[in-house]
Amino acid sequence: MRVLVLHDWWELVVAERPDPVPAEDEVLLEIHATGICGSDFHGFTGATGRRQLGQVMGHETVGRVIALGAGVHPRPGLEVGAIATVNPVVNCGHCAMCRAGAEQACPDKSVIGVDPAVSSAFADKMIAPAANVIPLPATMPIDYGALVEPLSVGYHAIRRGRIGPDDRVLVIGGGPIGQACVLAAQREGASRIAVSELSADRRRLNDSLGVATLDPATADTSAAAGALGGPATVVVDAVGSSASIDSAFRASAPGSTIVLVGMGQAELSLRAFEISTQERTVVGSFTYSRAEFSATAEWVGTGPAELGPLIEGRVGLDGAGEAFTGLARGDITASKILVLPQA
Repeated sequence: MRVLVLHDWWELVVAERPDPVPAEDEVLLEIHATGICGSDFHGFTGATGRRQLGQVMGHETVGRVIALGAGVHPRPGLEVGAIATVNPVVNCGHCAMCRAGAEQACPDKSVIGVDPAVSSAFADKMIAPAANVIPLPATMPIDYGALVEPLSVGYHAIRRGRIGPDDRVLVIGGGPIGQACVLAAQREGASRIAVSELSADRRRLNDSLGVATLDPATADTSAAAGALGGPATVVVDAVGSSASIDSAFRASAPGSTIVLVGMGQAELSLRAFEISTQERTVVGSFTYSRAEFSATAEWVGTGPAELGPLIEGRVGLDGAGEAFTGLARGDITASKILVLPQA
């Protein structure tokens, strides 16, 4: 099979490797499409230290089941030929966090696409634990399956913020995770939503989702109050910088909640007095639980029309290196580019 290998920083090469063979509790998939995540192209540059040379990355994926391990019992939707996505968070299943349904906090978890020991989804084929393979209906556009993972990140962030119909929601950063947060807030019943985003292209995409958009270069984030009918009660920071979280404080009401899901900087400066004296709550958000991933996959399986515009590019394995480089340099502002190994 062909795989996309991180040969050196800023260099991806297509290589041939033996086809993987599923172990007793694993499933073999032929990959249809895998999304390029921000963590992938930042890892591609060596900037984050979260990827290693020689690795095959990729964790936002959809494919077809082509073999089941000897110990895997077919279940509805999980049989050879079925369309499926993969929950990349592999957890132990028996610790206190796993038993509580917070598998994303399992101290022994690994992440497919991040763990260098696992050959992942930028490839013709990959194997995954059967418990992490989530069937999808054949009636949906198959490309949508590659969006389940980032949409689950947004859904978890919105649930961490306890967003409901009465909230005024500001999302800072209108890239793929910001868009996922918008859609998740709408799923939770919120109707007053605004997005602050520098890129005109990404503002137009968020406009298509039916929310107000702001250009922070020309309008202070506090201007969101005009679009929301008052200061934000929940701010989702999908950037994760000192500047963006400062904007979150300036745009939000006393008693508000700020959800930090962006990871732009490892350390941030915070307005400590505005947390204590105005009783704001700052919460972190990272990945998702199994239940949240499955719920998002079920929603994606209904084929929501609003997902179509999120996919703004498709390349084969041979064109992936150019796409990674353009995204890492900021020359490409596409929201989501899919790598289709069979193209």
